[in-house]
Amino acid sequence: MVATAATSSFFPVTSSPDSSDSKNKKLGSGSTNLGGIKPKPSASSGSLQVKANAQAPPKINGTTVVTSSVEGFKNEDGTGSPHPRTFINQLPDWSMLLAAITTIFLAAEKQWMMLDWKPRRPDMLIDPFGIGRIVQDGLVFRQNFSIRSYEIGADRTASIETLMNHLQETAINHCKSAGLLGEGFGATPEMCKKNLIWVVTRMQVVFDRYPTWGDVVQVDTWVSASGKNGMRRDWLVSDSKTGEVLTRASSVWVMMNKLTRRLSKIPEEVRGEIEPFFMNSDPVVAEDSRKLVKLDKSMAEHVRKGLTPRWSDLDVNQHVNNVKYIGWILESAPLPVLETHELSSMTLEYRRECGRECKLQSLTTVSDSSVGDLVNVGEIECQHLLQLEEGSEIVRGRTQWRPKYAKSFGNVGQIPAESA
Repeated sequence: MVATAATSSFFPVTSSPDSSDSKNKKLGSGSTNLGGIKPKPSASSGSLQVKANAQAPPKINGTTVVTSSVEGFKNEDGTGSPHPRTFINQLPDWSMLLAAITTIFLAAEKQWMMLDWKPRRPDMLIDPFGIGRIVQDGLVFRQNFSIRSYEIGADRTASIETLMNHLQETAINHCKSAGLLGEGFGATPEMCKKNLIWVVTRMQVVFDRYPTWGDVVQVDTWVSASGKNGMRRDWLVSDSKTGEVLTRASSVWVMMNKLTRRLSKIPEEVRGEIEPFFMNSDPVVAEDSRKLVKLDKSMAEHVRKGLTPRWSDLDVNQHVNNVKYIGWILESAPLPVLETHELSSMTLEYRRECGRECKLQSLTTVSDSSVGDLVNVGEIECQHLLQLEEGSEIVRGRTQWRPKYAKSFGNVGQIPAESA
């Protein structure tokens, strides 16, 4: 009786209509009503039965363990009825939700650890892939580069092509950061409208010291006017940690019509775009006024034939990249010079462009020295010519070489202050 009452308080049992009719019949057929007390229904009158566990609750270590006295509900035909809906069994499966939250948290933590790595060395905090920034009153562009293992040569120093590519990259990024980059490659919006592109006509480079693997170099570049229809661009490359100047370069650029391939004057619309960024300063490399001589096969001591541009040598303007010309010029340099000396400076004059179908040859002459006695020779000067095999000039050049591991690198330049 007590078990039944306790069970019904948690699991209310609904009586069937048949049992209520049976009760009414028995009560109305002369059964005695004792002060409103209803008689106990017989076992056969209820449609549902509750089996109570009459055993005493077990004890474990002296503590009474309460067990459920309900085994289940069964209908008269022996089939089980579903458990009644309570607050507890209507809750969601918290274990599955907790497992999902834990999985998401662990995945996010792993991703954060992969992205938010922080090197311990202060010199590694520089982002070598950054686009750079404008400094010095908005007229100088600065960008850092890390020397990679695949950018060094046999001397374990950065190759000439690597250093020249750094100069070219900063020039393009300077235009982009200044908002002067149109649809073309290094061309302003007005230049794009008029089908104009920049081409380099002269370049002077001085290599004071070559960076090595792992060094981070800082490249500064700025532009100035060069005559009426030209623009001069200067570069200063230094060690980002010590400030030591490594390379200085100065170049002159003019405009060419992309369709006619002829040189063009600077239109006033274009001049209005670029003049606000001009610095009034002297070249970072003093101009070498000596005339570059024209070589021919009778004068050349070393000739390298059969040079042909590859598809990868072309830039977006469909001519050979000017950095590639430097590599071709050095193709004819004598091996003893390359083994005992390193390039200290070069002066190049670009005569005409070169396309994909061209076949070239490289000519070199060593001035005032004998190649066979280069071990005991100090500085060496070479004359160069890159030309088509049919004779048309592409690039004239002059290079100077110093003995490898020389300690004296001469005077170095600084970023110029804008003149009044």
